[in-house]
Amino acid sequence: MPPPHRPSTLAPAALASAVQRAAALLATDPAAAEREIGPVLKAAPADPRGLLILASAQRRQGRSKQARRLLEPLARAYPRAANTQYEFGAALADLGEDRLALSALQRAVAANADLSEAWRLLGDLLFRAGDVAGAERAFAAHDRATLRDPRLKPIADALIRGQSDEAEQALRRFLTSAPNHVEGLRMLGELCARQGRHGDAEVLFEHALTLDPSDDGVRFGYAAALFRQQKAAPALEQVQALLGRKPADPAYRNLLAACLGLVGENERVLEIYQDLSARYPRQPGIWLNFGHALRTVGQRDEAVAAYRACLALAPDNGEAYWSLANLKVVTFSPEEEAAMAAAATRPELSEDDRLHLHYALGKALEDRKAYADSFKNYAEGARIRRGQTAYDPEQTSAFTQRSKALFTPEFFARRAGAGSASKAPIFIVGLPRAGSTLIEQILASHSQVEGTMELPEIGLLARRLGGAQGDTVNGLYPEGLADLETGAFEALGEDYLAATRIYRKLGRPRFIDKMPNNFQHLGLIHLILPEAKIIDARRNPFASCFSAFKQHFNQGQTFSYDLTDLGRYYADYVDLMDHVDRVLPGRVHRVIYEDMVEDTEKEIRRLLAYCALPFEEACLHFHDNARAVRTVSSEQVRRPIFRDGLDQWRNYAPSLGALGAALGDAARTWRGSVETDR
Repeated sequence: MPPPHRPSTLAPAALASAVQRAAALLATDPAAAEREIGPVLKAAPADPRGLLILASAQRRQGRSKQARRLLEPLARAYPRAANTQYEFGAALADLGEDRLALSALQRAVAANADLSEAWRLLGDLLFRAGDVAGAERAFAAHDRATLRDPRLKPIADALIRGQSDEAEQALRRFLTSAPNHVEGLRMLGELCARQGRHGDAEVLFEHALTLDPSDDGVRFGYAAALFRQQKAAPALEQVQALLGRKPADPAYRNLLAACLGLVGENERVLEIYQDLSARYPRQPGIWLNFGHALRTVGQRDEAVAAYRACLALAPDNGEAYWSLANLKVVTFSPEEEAAMAAAATRPELSEDDRLHLHYALGKALEDRKAYADSFKNYAEGARIRRGQTAYDPEQTSAFTQRSKALFTPEFFARRAGAGSASKAPIFIVGLPRAGSTLIEQILASHSQVEGTMELPEIGLLARRLGGAQGDTVNGLYPEGLADLETGAFEALGEDYLAATRIYRKLGRPRFIDKMPNNFQHLGLIHLILPEAKIIDARRNPFASCFSAFKQHFNQGQTFSYDLTDLGRYYADYVDLMDHVDRVLPGRVHRVIYEDMVEDTEKEIRRLLAYCALPFEEACLHFHDNARAVRTVSSEQVRRPIFRDGLDQWRNYAPSLGALGAALGDAARTWRGSVETDR
């Protein structure tokens, strides 16, 4: 029963007006709201509106215990009053009574599905409880509830139901008539981000942010889109702006840690995840990311513990299993293997979890020498991942031929002397899993060289030169390089040096850019940085390609999930590199992985001589270097060179027919036909 009402000494109109004034002050000045509601409660001590405003004012001033005492009887008396249930839930959450808070908030949103604050807090509590799916549903409902334009509500409903194609069509129709509608732009940006179209998302969020710089949802989407494209510096700027308003928001702090990881601020990353894991110990995603950060700095045992903490909370988390397998130092027990196999068959499992489980099973079965079953799991994981990508091998082959046609000896001769004179960069290119991380670790052990990571800047420059869409298909890049004035190449080189400065922490004169895919941009690199060193990390194509095939990469390398695609890509790579060797003889130094294993000191001395670096013993003891390593080879380069990996691919030879057919002549000529040393 509701509390009994004492007759009010205020006229009803005056009472209503006072309540309205107090309610309006809650969001901006809760102390003033408390003062304003005082006369109302003096005149009508049991008025539920006045009690609710007083409790809300108390809670907003940090006096949640007092608020709880007022709200509990109100919540019992008015179970369908959405605002009352929300305030009760918020006070309970402040006091750490999450279970009761969840119940109150669920009653609040059941009574009013458009109560956005209740959905947001419900999502936060579900996140804290480790209910990832429930939190995502609550946050989606929050986004829907905050929409001011009712025309967008049905589109939001379609998104919640997973009807992405219908929602996108409806949003594009809507934006045709209202191109500057911030909510519509944000929704379309979020949809593009969900589909992995991060460049499109960036453009949409950036436009929306110019229209409304105060919209934190847009700013967060913009920061995330920048991060997904490895645009670390601008992403950090946006995240810092968000944290300036909400310094404790876990989503903002998680994105901050991810961005800091891109620029090598690993100690700060660890500090953030140590704090987040303490605040949200039941959130598996935080333990997963904490594990990634620990792995990067070489804290292997701690990384294993973090991944296992994730699995204790989310037993079907495929990425956690794959992360353990990817450490390449963990052997799964029969019970763990059985658990992975059972989880992979569950129809309700997400595609991402399923593909990660198959990769992890592939590694577990490989460790047991069950190679046929291991291959089946690697292939199934790759099949799922290939279905998620839009990779077109024809475009890669066409780009290779267009690059060869453009970059002739005459082309480079006419532009001799262009570009920045800096000798600082050392580029390592090739295919992933071909020894590039090993070369980086050797060079980074030299006192004059700093190792960074796989830097995206050359690829971003190429996209910029390709126009708004980063066009490498329709002749805008690399062909457009022919139209640039000589001075533009120096400016582009200086742009690259400025953009990469954020990754350099040690003040050493030389630094490494180890982005394997940059072999596609050697013409650009030579034009803008003619004094930079370029190292081609090459490995037997069957070993290199199969190692890539059984590896799930966090992003990029979309050619690696099909054996035919891999073979064609490797053949195009060898073709383009042979062309570079012919038109720029001696420009590139090739390191054959197998030669490095057979005679390590000889190859290291050749490598240092090419880089114009004096020999240092530390380069022979690269495995003692404690630097952070972000790539999948992080654990391997912390050990001395070993021969075990040279012929592992032969265990799978019966399954690699498609790879051999696609490689063609490259299977025989892969070492290169032209001497590469200067």
